Amino acid sequence: MNKELEDLYNSRCVSLDEAVSHIKSGDRIVVSHATGEPSEILHAMCEHKDDYRNVEIVHMVAMGKAEYCRPGMEEHFIHNSLFVGATSRECINSGRGLFTPVNMSDVPALWDTTLPVDVCLLTVTPPDEDGWCSLGIACDFTKHAAENARTVIAEVNDQYPWVNGEQNKIHIKDIDYMVRTSHEPIILPPAKITDVERNIGRNCASLINDGDCLQLGIGSIPDAVLAELGDKKDLGIHSEMISSGVVALMKKGVINGKKKNFHNGKIVATFLMGDSEYYKFLDHNPDIELYTCDYVNDPFVIAKNDNLVSINSCVQIDFTGQVCSESVGPMQISGSGGQLDFVLGANRSKGGKSVFAIPSTARHGKVSRIVPQLDPGAIVTTPRNLVNYVVTEYGVAQLKGRTTQDRARALIKIAHPDFRPELIQKFEETFKCSF
Repeated sequence: MNKELEDLYNSRCVSLDEAVSHIKSGDRIVVSHATGEPSEILHAMCEHKDDYRNVEIVHMVAMGKAEYCRPGMEEHFIHNSLFVGATSRECINSGRGLFTPVNMSDVPALWDTTLPVDVCLLTVTPPDEDGWCSLGIACDFTKHAAENARTVIAEVNDQYPWVNGEQNKIHIKDIDYMVRTSHEPIILPPAKITDVERNIGRNCASLINDGDCLQLGIGSIPDAVLAELGDKKDLGIHSEMISSGVVALMKKGVINGKKKNFHNGKIVATFLMGDSEYYKFLDHNPDIELYTCDYVNDPFVIAKNDNLVSINSCVQIDFTGQVCSESVGPMQISGSGGQLDFVLGANRSKGGKSVFAIPSTARHGKVSRIVPQLDPGAIVTTPRNLVNYVVTEYGVAQLKGRTTQDRARALIKIAHPDFRPELIQKFEETFKCSF
């Protein structure tokens, strides 16, 4: 950096205590997403809790400690979750916190409409010679929050990966206060894959052709799908997020984006999660680009990719194909996220497929995920008209364009065998015909 930029940078670098002193009671704070959250700033803010009253913290999935969600914090902090995670679930469902339902593609628009931002807390890389910092592994809604906030406070973490993408950066002149830190970003360990997930992965892989463009979620099923794609060719990625499961296929040349007709040759996502080796792989990788979620998750942008295969999971699916992905009955356990965005995009994509991949049972085999009707109070995340394929460890059910009776028959055939007799009985009672 030249002397002018270096002086500006140094003048805006402050201690943690000073940084959080610029948060005021009544502020609305937007925290950068998931593994991009600034953990040291958040901890310092909670250490100074007695300085605040009614500070609203807006976040999607909180991957850190979420100390502001703990009992006794409610007079200081109000957590408004856009996607409930493990560290915020009890707070939301006990009534201490709030939940706002929203599709991920719509989140950035909230910052200058119903949820104007007072303070944005984020993590960035150290600046380059021109004074630009990378937003690293969380572009998503973070970019717009920083642009709309009254005050921007950033952790400058020298272990944070620089991830490319024209939208995935912010200039030091647009950051009011910076705290130099050095710690490993939040790690998401690889998921454990059981035989159930392996069979689901194998069945999903049967729906994927050479040259397809993939959207994958997070967890054991997406990783199991990736593990079954080693013999495919020229796959692409346009996804809300990608985890470390893609690395082996990229190194092998299976995922190369050569057949993508949109962002050719590039992996496109809006945020990233993984382990330390994955973050090293991401750093300055020219093949990976992040963009904001109102772009990546826009169904019309998604649909520009031909042969887009969207693979998502869910909690329950009923006989007609209605999908609940975010609640157990009325109890909120996650959120809509980008599921509907990508289901819509896959349905509009030329040659696209929308796939729901689920284990046939939940609660250690005690309940069927395929049910005659969703549980009372369950949230419909994806309506039945948009559901194309459903995959379990027992096979593939194709629903699109089929009658309600045929949908139910197809789903029962891939349900767990222990539950099929009961489901067949419910089928015959519901539809007044034989199975």
